[in-house]
Amino acid sequence: MLSWDELDTPETSAAPHLGMSSSTSTKADHAEPAVETAESTPANVADARQVSDDDSAAIARAKAALDALDVQEGLDELEGSAARVSVDTKRMINCRADLNQLVPFKYDWAWQKYLDGCSNHWMPQEVNMTADIALWKNPEGLTDDERRIVKRNLGFFSTADSLVANNLVLAVYRLITNPECRQYILRQAFEEAIHTHAYQYCIESLGMDEGEIFNMYHEIPSVAKKAAWGLKYTRSISDPTFNTGTVETDKELLRNLIAYYCVLEGVFFYCGFTQILSMGRRNKMTGVAEQFQYILRDESMHLNFGIDVINQIKIENPHLWDASMKDEATQMILQGTQLEIEYARDTMPRGVLGMNAAMMEDYLKFIANRRLTQIGLKEEYPGTVNPFPWMSEIMDLKKEKNFFETRVIEYQTGGALSWD
Repeated sequence: MLSWDELDTPETSAAPHLGMSSSTSTKADHAEPAVETAESTPANVADARQVSDDDSAAIARAKAALDALDVQEGLDELEGSAARVSVDTKRMINCRADLNQLVPFKYDWAWQKYLDGCSNHWMPQEVNMTADIALWKNPEGLTDDERRIVKRNLGFFSTADSLVANNLVLAVYRLITNPECRQYILRQAFEEAIHTHAYQYCIESLGMDEGEIFNMYHEIPSVAKKAAWGLKYTRSISDPTFNTGTVETDKELLRNLIAYYCVLEGVFFYCGFTQILSMGRRNKMTGVAEQFQYILRDESMHLNFGIDVINQIKIENPHLWDASMKDEATQMILQGTQLEIEYARDTMPRGVLGMNAAMMEDYLKFIANRRLTQIGLKEEYPGTVNPFPWMSEIMDLKKEKNFFETRVIEYQTGGALSWD
C-alpha cells in the first residue's frame, strides 16, 4: 500500500531491504508489501507534530486536526490506481487507468497540439487600437452597414467563446479520459478566456455600450438562435451526475463534441471572421481585425483537435457510429449551416466589404462540406467552391509578420495544420 511516510524514512531503515541476499530476494519480490499504519510513522515525523510552547493556538489546532485525520480512505483511492499506465490501457472515453499519469503518450498528436497552442500565445493588449478608436468615433469613418457588422460580431463572439469555455470546463474535461487530451483542453479553455478578454478589450476601447453588446445573445434573434442551439447540446452532459459508459450516454458526449467543435467553432465563427477580416483588408478597424486573425488561428487549432478526438472515439467505439448517429451528425452540421446563413443575411442586408449574403452562403456551404468529410460523412452541397480564397491566405501560419502591419510581432508557428 502507498504511504507518504515512506518518503521521510531515514536511509538506515531502508538498508536491510537493499542489502538482501539474492537467495531471499526472489521470495521477497513476490511477497505482499508490509502494511504501514499510523503506529509505524517514523519517530522524527511524529515528533514534528508535537505541540510546543512556541505554537500559537491556531497551529495547535491544525496539528490536533491532523492527529484525528483518517488517511486510509485517501490511501485506498491511490492504491486503486497504483499500477503503472501502459499505452494499451489508455482510451479517449471510459478509461479506467490512472488519469494523473501523463506519459506514456497514446495520442502524440494531442500533445503536439498542446505544444503548438503554447507556441501561439498572444494577449489582447499587445494590439494597437488607436486607429480603430479614431475611425469608430468619426461619424464619417464607417457606413451604417459596417458598424452593424462590427457590433453584431462582437455581440455574438463575446458570448460564444464563454459558452465554449463553460462546455469544456464543466463537461468535456471531466468526460474525456485521456491525460494528454486533457492537457490540450486546459490550454484551449485558457485560450477561450483570452478570446473573451479580446472582445471585451475591443468593446471597451471603442466605447461601446457593454450591456448592449454582451447581452446581444438574448436580444438579437439571429444571435440568440445560434447560442440556444449550442446550449441544448451541453445541458445534459454538464450535469455533475452525468457519466458515460452506456451507448446512449457515450452518444450524448459525441453529439456535444460535434456540436461544439464542428458547428460552433467550425461553422458559426466563419461568417463573422470573414466579415471582420475583409474589413481589415480594406484598412478599416485594423486592430479589431488583428485580434480576430489571432483568434481565428486559435480556433482553427481547436477545430482540428476536436475532429481528431471525434474520429478517435469512432475508431475505439465503432458501435457508436451507426446509421442513426451518422444521420444525426449530418443534420447537426446542416442545421448549424442554415443558422449561420440566416445570421449572414441579418448582418449583411446589403452588399458590403466586397461581399454579400449570397456569396457568404456559398462560403458556408463550402465550409459545411469540409466539416462533413472531416468526420467521415458525405458532402451535402456538391460542387460548392470557396468564393473567398483570400481567407486561406490570412490563415496561413507561415506568415511571421502581422498581416495588417499595425505592429511587428513574431509568433512561433503552430505546426503543420490544415486550413479551410
